[in-house]
Amino acid sequence: MHSLLIATNNIGKVAEIKALLAGLDLTLLTPHDLGLNLDVSEDGQTYAENASKKALAFAQAGGIAALADDSGLEVDALDGQPGLHSHRFCPIPNATDADRRRYLLERLHGKPRPWTAHFRATVAIAAPAGKVQLADGRCDGEIIPQERGSNGFGYDPIFLIPELGRTMAELGMDEKNRLSHRARAIQNAIPILKTIFGL
Repeated sequence: MHSLLIATNNIGKVAEIKALLAGLDLTLLTPHDLGLNLDVSEDGQTYAENASKKALAFAQAGGIAALADDSGLEVDALDGQPGLHSHRFCPIPNATDADRRRYLLERLHGKPRPWTAHFRATVAIAAPAGKVQLADGRCDGEIIPQERGSNGFGYDPIFLIPELGRTMAELGMDEKNRLSHRARAIQNAIPILKTIFGL
């Protein structure tokens, strides 16, 4: 059986990625499964750089192929911020997802709506020997001032998908796994995984 390490400690991401890859004949492992406790600094200039750094560090530490992603929310009214710094955008130490959402809405206060925005993701698949392959995904929407929905994490409760009239946090896992930026990046990565593992 082929094994793939999901290179994240974010349980929300692990659940999404496992659901997206469920159709492949792969054993999906987490860092916890292998006793890995890595903290890879995300100091790259692009999503691809950050995803590649994480995937490579985990692949080499675990001795098996690893999949990592880096993603961000880009808000047009904030000139593409928070972008690469979506997780570290809020200046509060040890900020929670709720703190980050509140801070983003504070920054948007007074700017004309709609606050158009995009979620972007890059997935990197790394082999322990060092080869890295990439796939991208994007989801367009807008930021709304009231939180809605209890699914998802991060900025999902304030990210509205206009054609559905619902936020990312109001979608079930199946819907999210068709529409989200991460879902689209993973879908684009599946042919790469099939090639690597001969599936």
